[in-house]
Amino acid sequence: MLDIKFIRENPELVQENATKKGYSVSIADLLRVDETKRGLQQNADELREKRNVISSQLQGGKPSDELIAEAKILKDELAAIEPQLKDTEDQYLALMSQIPNMMQSDVPIGAEEDSVEIKKWGDQNTGATDHLDFAVARDWVDFERGAKVASSKFYFLKGDLALLENAITQFALDLVMKKGFTYMTVPHMVSGRIAQGAGFSPRSDIESNEYFVDGEDLSLIGTAEAPLTGYHADEILEERQLPLLYAGYSPSYRKEAGTYGKFNRGLFRVHQFNKLEMYIFALPEQSSEMHEKILAIEEEIWQAIGIPYHVINIASGDLGAPASKKYDIEYWSPVDSMYRELTSTSNCTDFQARNLNIRVRRESGDLEPVHTLNGTAVSLARSLIAVIEHYQNADGTLRVPEVLRPYLGGRETL
Repeated sequence: MLDIKFIRENPELVQENATKKGYSVSIADLLRVDETKRGLQQNADELREKRNVISSQLQGGKPSDELIAEAKILKDELAAIEPQLKDTEDQYLALMSQIPNMMQSDVPIGAEEDSVEIKKWGDQNTGATDHLDFAVARDWVDFERGAKVASSKFYFLKGDLALLENAITQFALDLVMKKGFTYMTVPHMVSGRIAQGAGFSPRSDIESNEYFVDGEDLSLIGTAEAPLTGYHADEILEERQLPLLYAGYSPSYRKEAGTYGKFNRGLFRVHQFNKLEMYIFALPEQSSEMHEKILAIEEEIWQAIGIPYHVINIASGDLGAPASKKYDIEYWSPVDSMYRELTSTSNCTDFQARNLNIRVRRESGDLEPVHTLNGTAVSLARSLIAVIEHYQNADGTLRVPEVLRPYLGGRETL
C-alpha cells in the first residue's frame, strides 16, 4: 500500500504509474472518498470529544434535563455517523488496495515483450531431448499417478531425479547461508491479511493462483515470500538490526490460473513444487544494494551449476502490484532454442511493509516502514528441467554438474 500523503501530493504521478503497470484504477475516485472519510472522521471525533465532556459532567449529583437531552442528541448523531464512516473506510481501503507500488525510474515501459536484456552468460547450444521425455524414459517422474492421487499437473519424482532435486537444494542452501542468510522452514498456509499484505490475490479474485481452505481464513502459499513477509508483521525493528536476511524453504502451491496457452509441458507449470526463497528486510537506503546482492547470488548459483542464462529488467506491465523493480533470470533452453523462466528477484520498497505495519526505529527515535525484497535461490521443478536439458548424455544417462557431486555421494552420472 502506498502512503496516502504521497498520493494526495502526487495524484497525476500515481495515476500515470498505475496505468503504465496495467492497473485500471482512478486516483480521483480515491481522493474523493479520502476527503469524505476525513470529513466524517473529524465530525465523529468532535462528537466523541463532546460526549466525553458531557459524560464527565453527568457523574455525581443530579444532571439537568438540558444536559441529559444534549447527551441523547450526541448519542443519536454518533449512531448516525458511525455507519457512514465505516462504509467510507471500507470504500477507501478497497480503492487503496488496487493501487500498485511506484516503479523505479529505470524500469522499461510496456508489456512482457518490452522487458530489456541487461546481461547474459554462457553458450547458446542447441539440440537436446525434452526433459519430460528424458525423465519418463528413466522412470524418474510419474504424472499419471500424480493425477490419480491428486489431479492433473501433480507428479511424483522418483529415484535419482528426486535425489538430484535434493542435491540442488542443499547446494543452494549452503551457498546462501555463506552469504549471511538464516535458514528457515515456514508455515505452508497464511491468513488472508498476510496474503493480501504481501501482494497476493484475495479470495474473491477469479484469477487467483492460491488454493484456499474452505471455512477458514487460510490459503496455501505460492512461495515462502508470503509467510516471510508476515514474519515481522506489526513489529518495530531497530535500525542496527537491518538488513535481516532469511532463506525460506517450502513447497509452493499454485493453481496457475490464467496461464493456459503459455508453455506448460512437464515440470514447467505444475501445481506443487519445492522452492528456496531469499528474503530481506532492509533500510530504505539499503534496498537497491540488497536487490543487486540477491541478483548476484542467483547468478552465482547458475554459473556454478553451469546453466547459460540472461538477465532481464522486467517491463512495467509485467511487474505486479508490490514490485518497484524486478529482474528475471531466464535459462537458455537447447530444446526450444530460446530463453525460459528460471528465477526472479523483486524490490518491493515499503509497499508490503506498509500493508503489514512493519517499521524500523531509527537511532533518532523516528519510525518509518522498512523495505522488503525477495528472490528465488532455486525453484526446483524448473531447476531440474535446466539441468536435464544441459547435462544429458547420448546413452540416456545424465552427467552430474561438478558442484552437485558432493551432495550425491560423488556420483558423476545418474
